[in-house]
Amino acid sequence: MKIEDVFASRGRVRILRILAEIGELNISALARRAGLNYSTAREHLRVLEVAGLVRHKSFGRIRIFRFNDEDARARMIRQLVELWEKTTKS
Repeated sequence: MKIEDVFASRGRVRILRILAEIGELNISALARRAGLNYSTAREHLRVLEVAGLVRHKSFGRIRIFRFNDEDARARMIRQLVELWEKTTKS
């Protein structure tokens, strides 16, 4: 997947920012915080998971999403978000 595909959507960028700040959340909480409906958030998470940037763990019907720390690109995106947030708060 190309970088343009990942960053082409504000919804995906919002989800990545939220996961960088909070760590891990379920789809409903991510959708609420990102201002997205459930199905849109689920589709964005599917794209991010296919790209290898996020992963999930399941507890029954509940799926918890977080950055895929095994992927160097995911770690770099998290660092970018954290640095961006830190420098814009100054």
